Amino acid sequence: MSAEAADREAATSSRPCTPPQTSWFEFLLEESLLEKHLRKPCPDPAPVQLIVQFLEQASKPSVNEQNQVQPPPDNKRNRILKLLALKVAAHLKWDLDILEKSLSVPVLNMLLNELLCISKVPPGTKHVDMDLATLPPTTAMAILLYNRWAIRTIVQSSFPVKQAKPGPPQLSVMNQMQQEKELTENILKVLKEQASDSILVLEAALKLNKDLYVHTMRTLDLLAVEPGMVNGETESSTAGLKIRTEEMQCQVCYDLGAAYFQQGSTNSAVYENAREKFFRTKELIAEIGSLSLHCTIDEKRLAGYCQACDVLVPSSDSTSQQLTPYSQVHICLRSGNYQDVVKIFIEDNLTFSLPIQFRQSVLRELFQKAQQGNEALDEISFKVCACNTVRDILEGRAISVQFNQLFLRPNKEKIDFLLEVCSRSINLEKASDCLKGNMAAFLKNVCLGLEDLQYVFMISSHELFITLLKDEERKLLVDQMRKRSPRVNLCIKPVTSFYDIPASASVNIGQLEHQLILSVDPWRIRQILIELHGMTSERQFWTVSNKWEVPSVYSGVILGIKDNLTRDLVYILMAKGLHCSTVKDFSHAKQLFAACLELVTEFSPKLRQVMLNEMLLLDIHTHEAGTGQSGERPPSDLISRVRGYLEMRLPDIPLRQVIAEECVAFMLNWRENEYLTLQVPTFLLQNNPYVKLGQLLAATCKELPGPKESRRTAKDLWEVVVQICSVSSQHKRGNDGRVSLIKQRESTLGIMYRSELLSFIKKLREPLVLTIILSLFVKLHNVREDIVNDITAEHISIWPSSIPNLQSVDFEAVAITVKELVRYALSINPNTHSWLIIQADIYFATNQYSAALHYYLQAGAVCSDFFNKAVPPDVYTDQVIKRMIKCCSLLNCHTQVAILCQFLREIDYKTAFKSLQEQNRSSS
Repeated sequence: MSAEAADREAATSSRPCTPPQTSWFEFLLEESLLEKHLRKPCPDPAPVQLIVQFLEQASKPSVNEQNQVQPPPDNKRNRILKLLALKVAAHLKWDLDILEKSLSVPVLNMLLNELLCISKVPPGTKHVDMDLATLPPTTAMAILLYNRWAIRTIVQSSFPVKQAKPGPPQLSVMNQMQQEKELTENILKVLKEQASDSILVLEAALKLNKDLYVHTMRTLDLLAVEPGMVNGETESSTAGLKIRTEEMQCQVCYDLGAAYFQQGSTNSAVYENAREKFFRTKELIAEIGSLSLHCTIDEKRLAGYCQACDVLVPSSDSTSQQLTPYSQVHICLRSGNYQDVVKIFIEDNLTFSLPIQFRQSVLRELFQKAQQGNEALDEISFKVCACNTVRDILEGRAISVQFNQLFLRPNKEKIDFLLEVCSRSINLEKASDCLKGNMAAFLKNVCLGLEDLQYVFMISSHELFITLLKDEERKLLVDQMRKRSPRVNLCIKPVTSFYDIPASASVNIGQLEHQLILSVDPWRIRQILIELHGMTSERQFWTVSNKWEVPSVYSGVILGIKDNLTRDLVYILMAKGLHCSTVKDFSHAKQLFAACLELVTEFSPKLRQVMLNEMLLLDIHTHEAGTGQSGERPPSDLISRVRGYLEMRLPDIPLRQVIAEECVAFMLNWRENEYLTLQVPTFLLQNNPYVKLGQLLAATCKELPGPKESRRTAKDLWEVVVQICSVSSQHKRGNDGRVSLIKQRESTLGIMYRSELLSFIKKLREPLVLTIILSLFVKLHNVREDIVNDITAEHISIWPSSIPNLQSVDFEAVAITVKELVRYALSINPNTHSWLIIQADIYFATNQYSAALHYYLQAGAVCSDFFNKAVPPDVYTDQVIKRMIKCCSLLNCHTQVAILCQFLREIDYKTAFKSLQEQNRSSS
């Protein structure tokens, strides 16, 4: 063995058995390993992650002997780390799209400043004062990269950003995020102050007529050897990555255009500059064509910018015929020429050139102005809405609610305009059968929805209606309308005078039923039902919508109400309240339930208690979806009502199982273990399986800190769950007298079915309760005899280690349940290390080694502040580390195997050296 190897072995043997305090990527400090790593098809970690790691390590402050924090030292190690970060960026060809997408503003700012430094840009010198034409090409390119990034960052910061959903609060993570946010704001402030200089630098770059060069991994290696030679070599076009003048100008024009466009919101004259730059970008893209390797422009976004510029600053030599429809609409809106907007929309119904989203935005703008008091726009809003509705119909979309609202009170002028739009929006000679069918169905439905028959005949006598509907369809429509109003004798041919035809009562009923379906106002619902019952006594209006669903345990009681109006009102109020609760519209649900409670209190104590129960469930959901999510405890009144429900012993009250389920889950989630273990009445434990299960879970949590001998409840809980997961076998005797097993089904001996247990568990959020349940199912999974790889879990030792009758347990169902429970638990809190270890063990047991390693590393990261601290030994046990070693070995990550072997309590030198030999063999 060489002396160097002996020294390495001695150092290894004396190393303490704790994870390294630096990054897991420390081994990449060797440059040869870095280049090999980057040449992999899908390197893990990714290049951008390496940049972050290298720069974070290089920028770590030091502490002197007096424990004072000092700036990062300018030593060889830090210089190498910065150089490695630059080399990774060079490997990515300095593509700002990739770098901006993956790196934060502070990290990218540090990287580009290092590029300026290594490219010999004098510190403290303003870039605007430097003549790019006289600078070496790599220096000029570094300045361009920095200033392009500066204005791109300013533009990006002006866009709204969707806030990421915060995870569980961790002080160190929150402090780090706050520091990064403050640093980003400071950098943005400086960039905005220098924005005018950056724009001047980029404008000057457009005057350059020479190719530029950007640093590659090779030129950066040369810099490390001889700092003075690279710029000279590049200047004579012998080193670096060549960027053609057209490619450079194309990128600069696009970035300048975006900057000018962003400034146009405060200075509209600047839009002209943006337009010029964007159209120049399009010309350059056409010149470069598919030969460009280094110019990446989002052409869809560029087209959008050009279209917007055409609208905002139309070309002076363009006539109205040459303008795009966008520009025409924009000009009409600015000048207040709204009638022309209507004309453009009607013409567009033939060409479909304007997106429906744009048309809807125009309607929203007009509608808002009308609501602000501009009554002249009421008519225009209807006309634009009618145009959009016809466009929707032709494209097969449903009629909007807004059209129904505006058409609620039709008049002759509205009908005339609607018919004009329909006629001008379809070319009958060229239109497809689908378009004709859509238009015919629309006109027919408009007829059926009109109350005043004079308007019906305006449509049915129109040339378009007669052309589109066949004789049979028109006859069918007449028959339908005759049924609505048997007193009226309708003829197929249009009549000349129709002002004396009486209105149809069934039209009114249809309109009222439509309002009844849409309304969530209890008072309005009552008024509509009173009107409907005044028109006819033959109908059951609770059947109007098949979406109105009431649980079967309630419907028998409600439909037994003798008074038809009261029956309809109670049924509809409850159905709408339950629907609102399902879609989390809790305010309307509360109004509907309160109105229903007030109504039934007058005549039915049974239904009164039903409504009180439903309002309790609604209040639980309201709290859980509101203040409960932030950890605020529920009011004591709500807890008392939950207890009251659980202890209720009123006979003949229809009860929904889900309410008991939610109440017990509510008590467990808010740690009301004292009540569940000591105060629950005995009759409740015997009659309600959820209360029984809740009591066992609460008692197990309460006894957990005590000695193992005192955990009697854990054994009871184990037996209950084993019985739920058991199966019963069904046998059949054949003709030969033999008995054969023909079917296995879920046992009915348990207090509930497995699916019900799983549904109940998925209502729990309390970490300790979820951990107890997970450990129970993991233990049950491990009990089977053919298990090869055990799954580990917290508190697994409290459960019995064997089952008397193994054949009775459905272990396949247990395995599925474990997977579902882990997935649910991690959706509640993805940062619980014990749950992550269970998920990793499941993947390991099913030979999914890459996924297993991912979750093992995630478990270590969450409990060590992303490996900035030592991973606790009870998380990375020897078994976990050995499984990580096996994963790395099977994934051919031999270097990582050698590293992980050193974390075992007894270092496994044999495996470590064997893996290094494998690494050397594969690399050679």
